[in-house]
Amino acid sequence: CSVGLRRKAVFLVSQKQGPETETILLDAVRNDPDAEVREQAVFWLSQVDSDRTAVLLDSLLRSSTDRQIQEKALFALSQHRSARAGEALRNYVQRADAPVELREQAIFWLGQRRSEETAAFLRDMYGRLTERELREKVIFSLSQQRSADNTRWLLDRARDPAEDLELRKQALFWAGQGGAPIADLVAIYDQMPDREMREQLVFVYSQRKESAAIDKLFAIARSDPDRELRAKAIFWLGQSKDPRVVQFLSDLINEP
Repeated sequence: CSVGLRRKAVFLVSQKQGPETETILLDAVRNDPDAEVREQAVFWLSQVDSDRTAVLLDSLLRSSTDRQIQEKALFALSQHRSARAGEALRNYVQRADAPVELREQAIFWLGQRRSEETAAFLRDMYGRLTERELREKVIFSLSQQRSADNTRWLLDRARDPAEDLELRKQALFWAGQGGAPIADLVAIYDQMPDREMREQLVFVYSQRKESAAIDKLFAIARSDPDRELRAKAIFWLGQSKDPRVVQFLSDLINEP
């Protein structure tokens, strides 16, 4: 039949929950000459709630040579809430022979599966990854799952002098965005010998609304030995709506 009819048929088949549904959709993915029909079939497979569907999607992800189909399979697995789908995503992340971009997507979609099991996997996987892009995606994904363990892990990455500087800065930024205790962020400043990390902390403080963050910016603006860091603290204080800032800046200007 026509392409238009086949596209409609894929949807109609997906609405019929039965033993033949997965078989028909999988046949469409593998054999239909129309790319949109194939992609829609992969998408609708994610709506069929069975372990067999997760196995079929995993098979497509691993065996297909069509990049669009692989991306659709990753998305479909992310929408499938079964344990088997989560396992498929974790296995794909660990495949060193898979394209980095697709592994990035798998990490992102894992980050949307909010569970301690997933978070623990990503934290462990970070140390085994060599590609910087993948490490960046792990940092971001963990920042989206707010928990004390993830926050502590992000701050540990930020403190680690052996870690790549840009990754440390990202970990610090996302820890700040993810609600890391302001007391912990304030305490880190004096532990950071790297000027760039201190500069990042100044920015992180500027994004927080707690009075302790403003207090730390006051202290940096008044007494930090680094003139440029003092200037940055003053700049960000100027963007703050804290009622104490105007008086502080006035006093700073009038100091002898």
